[in-house]
Amino acid sequence: MMKRARQKVVVENEATQTSQKSKKQKTCSYGSVFGESALHASIDWGSLPHHVILRIFQFLPLVDRARASSVCRRWNEIFHIPDLWRRFEFELNQPATSYLKSTHPDLIQQIIKRHADHLQYVSFKVDSSTESAEAACDILSQLVNCSIKTLGLISTAKPSFMNVSKAHFASALTVVFVNSKSLSSIKVDDTPLDDPSLKVLVANNSDTLKLLKMSSCPHVSPAGILCVADQCHGLKELALNYYILSDELLLALSSEKHVDLEHLRIDVVSENPGQVEFHTIKKQSWDALVKHSPKVNIVMYFFLYEEEFDAFFREETPVTHLYFGRAVSKAMLGRIGMNCPRLIELVVCANGLQPLDDELIRIAERCKNLTAMGLGECEVTCRGFIEFVKMCGGRLTQLSIMEEVLIPDNDYSLDRLHLEVSKHLGRMWFPDMMPTW
Repeated sequence: MMKRARQKVVVENEATQTSQKSKKQKTCSYGSVFGESALHASIDWGSLPHHVILRIFQFLPLVDRARASSVCRRWNEIFHIPDLWRRFEFELNQPATSYLKSTHPDLIQQIIKRHADHLQYVSFKVDSSTESAEAACDILSQLVNCSIKTLGLISTAKPSFMNVSKAHFASALTVVFVNSKSLSSIKVDDTPLDDPSLKVLVANNSDTLKLLKMSSCPHVSPAGILCVADQCHGLKELALNYYILSDELLLALSSEKHVDLEHLRIDVVSENPGQVEFHTIKKQSWDALVKHSPKVNIVMYFFLYEEEFDAFFREETPVTHLYFGRAVSKAMLGRIGMNCPRLIELVVCANGLQPLDDELIRIAERCKNLTAMGLGECEVTCRGFIEFVKMCGGRLTQLSIMEEVLIPDNDYSLDRLHLEVSKHLGRMWFPDMMPTW
């Protein structure tokens, strides 16, 4: 009996030792990967290095960052560090007009009180309601201690800012323009911006302004934008409507004092056919701009009716990117082939029922820089399309053509067409398909 008991004790001791040894091996194994302290001691999150917490906060969405700030006093202090508030987007939406969330009013007030002087890269994203646009103006009016470098006013849907009174909008912008004095980028498309506001902008930020986007600002005159070009010699990017484009503006952008312009976007828009008579820009003015800024991208968006294109491309025009949002005539495309030698990209949403073979071939012949083409509701024979691609060759890096555009002929079927096009492009290519849903 005693012998059996001793044997039982020995076995149990060996089992205990084996179990402890196994646990120790597991602990060492895990410890080698995660570290002993992670297993045997709770981490004091409040004692993490300052730069580590700051880095974590920079990757967190604002809501999560606010929640994290309640972990401890130190995290709350880091939450208010200026570096975290240099870039901010105010989202202002009304429940009745948008499903998007809005920046909480309490947070807005906290930003105005504690971080207005830290803001540098600011944008406002508002829905279509006038209330949201007015709320954005109210916030701008309170940024009296700001040093903003970039400002963007973004309407997710019209009319938004256009329904705000011109006086209210101008007053809000004046606060920012006067107090910042270092604005480099302003995006105020579809707003009631006016000439006096531009003069205030120029008076306080002429040395720093590099980008100005102000398409669809009906209260700005040619004289107003000319004032900007005359004074802001560092301006590199400009977006505006065609009605305020003038020979004087192009010449001002071409002066010796002015830096090379990099990007000029021009929106040519008509809401009522026949109601707007478009003026013509002289070839000499275009030539002066390109001579001064030989690498400038000139982008034109057209939203006109067919009968309104008469004033365009009668002479050589140094446009590089062309987008037609409505139907464009064969004659217009023919003029593009003759007078747009710098063309890089051409997108035609609609044309009609007449094949565009000759026009495309002329564009391929004359536009040696063309690298991107898109055709929507148009018609091109398979043979004409293949000839166009053959002439352009591998320089066509983007080619988007709906299958419905291509008309099979005696020489090529749609099945054979993609093989021929792929051969000339040097890569596999297929026409785009119309979704069935």
